[in-house]
Amino acid sequence: MLTTLAATTANAVPVAGLLSTDVLLATLVYAGIGIVIFVVGFWLWDKATPADLWGEICRGNQAVAILAAGVAIGLALIISAAIHG
Repeated sequence: MLTTLAATTANAVPVAGLLSTDVLLATLVYAGIGIVIFVVGFWLWDKATPADLWGEICRGNQAVAILAAGVAIGLALIISAAIHG
């Protein structure tokens, strides 16, 4: 008998199906695509702003650091939603 994640539901997914090489490969491909899109998006945002963001962060400008973190989180949420569907 296969072990399932939720043995009481009719649509239970076998644990063995979640660990297949196809699923692992797809996860790695989507993660790679997401990271590339994130880096390109963040780079474009950095170039679109008039200030030197990394220079400001290195000088201790916490407001710019918080703004950059917010943009990074926002980009990550948009990319994850687009990949997940």
